[in-house]
Amino acid sequence: MAKQNTDRTTIDLFASEKRVGRPRTNPLERKDQLKTNKRNQLKRDRANGLKRIELKVELALFEQLNQLATESGISRSELIEKMLNKQVSQFSTNQ
Repeated sequence: MAKQNTDRTTIDLFASEKRVGRPRTNPLERKDQLKTNKRNQLKRDRANGLKRIELKVELALFEQLNQLATESGISRSELIEKMLNKQVSQFSTNQ
């Protein structure tokens, strides 16, 4: 019987592996944990009606956004969302 890293029911198969340091609290590998966490985050975002937008900007603009967000006491994502909302509302009233 082959063992799989995602197999949670047969932990005894992993008993022969010696590990140094703090005992693992999660039987999954870190890569698998990150995958699961990301999937759950996307599900939560979808349930909250959020959509993901990705964009690439120059370093100078990125640093400006970080500085403005820090000064405003909000996250960079919230700052960008506020800016987009303001621009969209201005754009729609001009037409």
